[in-house]
Amino acid sequence: MANITLSPTRTKSRKEVDWVRMMTYLALISGALISIFPFLATISISLMNLTEATSRTWLPSELQWQNYLEAWEDANFSLFFINSIKIALITLFGQIIFNVLAAYAFARMKFPGKNFIFGLMLATLTLPEAITWVPNFISVAWLGKVTPFAWIDNWPALTIPFMASAFGIFLLRQFFQQIPDELWDSAQIDGAGHLRYLWQIVLPLSKAPVMILALFSFTGSWSALAWPILVTRTLTWRPISYGLQVFLQEAGSFVNLQMAGALITMIPILIIYFFTQRQFIEAMTRSGLKG
Repeated sequence: MANITLSPTRTKSRKEVDWVRMMTYLALISGALISIFPFLATISISLMNLTEATSRTWLPSELQWQNYLEAWEDANFSLFFINSIKIALITLFGQIIFNVLAAYAFARMKFPGKNFIFGLMLATLTLPEAITWVPNFISVAWLGKVTPFAWIDNWPALTIPFMASAFGIFLLRQFFQQIPDELWDSAQIDGAGHLRYLWQIVLPLSKAPVMILALFSFTGSWSALAWPILVTRTLTWRPISYGLQVFLQEAGSFVNLQMAGALITMIPILIIYFFTQRQFIEAMTRSGLKG
């Protein structure tokens, strides 16, 4: 068998590709380390005593797990934690229902002005969030007067204005458009309407974008601060973000307790991201490829 030798040009090209790949991996690893360093530093400081936390020590000499218990009790996190769970779950439930229905209508149904309405909705993504606070506050205050239940200082003002989002509708609409039209034709032959087709075929195929929508909805509700302060008057419905802000001010120079409190508020987000990270990557990769 004749020996096959690579030309110098081809060998050089392969070496260049390997070098570029190595530099790419090095850049990605460096970026990952830079991104995760503040989180690791927060964990380390939260487990230190006060002397170590205010010095330049990198690791605690002895793990101070009681910092978390002390932060939880001093900040009254039990009340704020329950409030945030309620607000996040109610908002998440509404986001899934209304975003799914709106996205399906934009993706699979025909009605007058569809493209104009969709473009107008996307334009709202360019608006700063603070601009919507005044009209939303006026709306919930007026609705509290004409409905039999209170909106201000109650869960409706904290959840209903956020039960639909332009980003969520856009994400689901892009994914729904990728579903083959042949499935809809087959469903019609079997006598299925839009709701049955959405429930039995579209949603089972759209687990990834629905999970990413759930992640974004939960994270947004959990970390909201300015709007909950605006529409609440007492601690009855104030979320954990408010409790953390007050605790950070009251803890003063107790840096270790501040870091422990911050980590406590991050635990639910870390848990939900851990279970949805695969769907997160899949949805971000597949959305926007069509339509």
